[in-house]
Amino acid sequence: MNDAIQGPNSSYSNPFAVLLAGGVGGARAARALSTAFHDDEMLVIGNVGDDDRIYGVHVSADLDTIMYTLAGIEGPHGWGIAGDSFTVMDHLAGLGVPTTFRLGDRDLATCLVRTREIDSGGTLSGATETIRSALHVPTRILPASDDEVRTRIKTRRGEWLAFQEYFVERGHADDVSEIVYAGADRAEPAPGVAEAIEAAGIVVIAPSNPPLSIHPILAVPGIRRALETKDRVVAISPLFGGKALKGPADRVMASMGLPPGNAGVLAAYDGLITDLVVDVTDASDVDTLSGPVRIHATGTLLRSPEQARLFGRWFRETFR
Repeated sequence: MNDAIQGPNSSYSNPFAVLLAGGVGGARAARALSTAFHDDEMLVIGNVGDDDRIYGVHVSADLDTIMYTLAGIEGPHGWGIAGDSFTVMDHLAGLGVPTTFRLGDRDLATCLVRTREIDSGGTLSGATETIRSALHVPTRILPASDDEVRTRIKTRRGEWLAFQEYFVERGHADDVSEIVYAGADRAEPAPGVAEAIEAAGIVVIAPSNPPLSIHPILAVPGIRRALETKDRVVAISPLFGGKALKGPADRVMASMGLPPGNAGVLAAYDGLITDLVVDVTDASDVDTLSGPVRIHATGTLLRSPEQARLFGRWFRETFR
């Protein structure tokens, strides 16, 4: 088995778990599941569709959000680093550089390490491992691919936007008419990714925005093929009362022609999942969403460590 997924004391039959994750929802799900699995029983695969070169450095927003959360140093909004300073951004602004996309000084240092390793001939997965080790994060994290996969957004006005331009610079206010995952059709899974999915007893899809954070992962053909072989794939809905608490998940899903509410989440993962976990505010969906997918209801708000522990305990009792 590939060294990238070997742990010291695990055969990686059940109970080995793989989590597909992106954004703050994915990071918080990783923290919750880390309470349900031992460190060598779990691996997180992070979205790379949000990656970009900004201020000359390679930004991997989703991978960093996952790592900072698992390290316990995430900022109060779920991204960035708590207590970070912004001296570099302030100096750039003073020099006339637009700084709508703000990187804290410590966050920028992370990106500099990644950029140096990649520009020296290394890979994104190698740089991710370097950073994970430096941050003392026990849970293994891999990018979906070392190849370039970039989410592109087409607005109702016909503009094509890079993901960070749409999401951060324009505050995801634009109506979306089309999404493409440039390069995904030619991309290979990062070393260890497909093997981990194939070895897993269970694959979990985080409560991330399906079109923006999970579909870029699934657009890599080798990942989707591996997932299609699994007997147990559990998705956690990002919706509460049928709506996103924060962010554009429900709006983007609707713009992609998906049904409202958790019926849309089922449609987003049609043919891939065996179970869907919804929040207690959508408990009626357990009875109303008929079909082959099993529906479970529990508290899926994972903002605090205590909420994460409660969800992890429920998940362990339900699926292990």
